[in-house]
Amino acid sequence: MSVPIDTVCLECLLGRHLQAARELGTEEQATAFAKDLMALLAAAPAEASSPWFGPGIAALFDRHYHLGPDRFAKEKADSNAYVLARLPRLRALVEAAEDPVLAGLKLSILGNYLDFSALYGEVRFEKLDEMLRSALEMELDGACYAQFLTELAGAKELLYLTDNAGEIGFDRVLAEAIQARFPGLAITFCVRGGPAQNDATRADAAQVGIPFPVIDSGSNIAGILPEALGPEAADAFRRADVVLAKGQGNAETLLGCGRRVYYAFLVKCPRFVRRCGVPKFTPVFSDCLD
Repeated sequence: MSVPIDTVCLECLLGRHLQAARELGTEEQATAFAKDLMALLAAAPAEASSPWFGPGIAALFDRHYHLGPDRFAKEKADSNAYVLARLPRLRALVEAAEDPVLAGLKLSILGNYLDFSALYGEVRFEKLDEMLRSALEMELDGACYAQFLTELAGAKELLYLTDNAGEIGFDRVLAEAIQARFPGLAITFCVRGGPAQNDATRADAAQVGIPFPVIDSGSNIAGILPEALGPEAADAFRRADVVLAKGQGNAETLLGCGRRVYYAFLVKCPRFVRRCGVPKFTPVFSDCLD
C-alpha cells in the first residue's frame, strides 16, 4: 500500500527542505537540521511514502527554527484569500460551460498548483492567474471522466479528499457543480486532522465557505493513509460509493489501497513525471495509477 520512497524521493525531500533550512538561519543551523533530517529518513520503515515524513519534518523545523506546528500559516491564509477573491468569476465560468462538472474538475486540478511545500519557492499567484486563463483547454482522460460520471449517477455518497489550502476553494466550485448535476448525491469533504504542510484543515474549509459536511482525517499526515485514519474518516472511506482524491500526497498514500479511487492532480515531482510519463505540471485525472 502507498508509494514507498526511492532515491528520487530522498533527493527531493533533502533538497527542498535543506533549501528552506538555509534560508531560515545560519549554515551551522542548517547543518544540524540536515543531520537530524537524514537520521529521520534513515530510521523510517521501508514502506514509508513521502507524506509519512511530514509530521517528523515539521517537528524538526520547530525544534531548530522555532516555527511552531503550522509553518505555512501565512501561505495558507494568502491562498484562501486568493481563491475567495476569484470565487464569483470561477463559479460563473463553470456555470456557463457546456459541461459544468468537467469545467469545475479542470479548475480544481489547476488549484492543485497551490502547494508551497512540494513546490517550495516556485508558487506564484500571478502564474496561477495565467494558467487559469486557459484552464478549459485542459485535456483529460475522456474515458475515465465518463466512468466517473456514470458512477456518480448511481452513487449515494461521494467522499472528496482535499489537499492544499486555497485549492479547497477550487474544490468547492467543482463539488457545487457535481451537486447541481446530481442533487441526490451526498458529498462529504475530508481535510487534514491538523497542520500538515500547507494542506487544508477544518479552519481552511470554514474560511472558503465549504457548504458540505466536513470531516478530518484524524492525523496531520499530508495524505490519506487508511491505517492512520480516525474513526469518522475511516467509516466515510469504507462507506463512500465514489472517492475523489486531490493532490499527489493523497495518490502517494492511497495507491494500492484495494479500492477504486479517482485521482486528480498536477504532476509536480520527478517520481510522478516518470510514473505517469508526462512533463511537470501536466494535469492528471485517473483511476488507474497503480
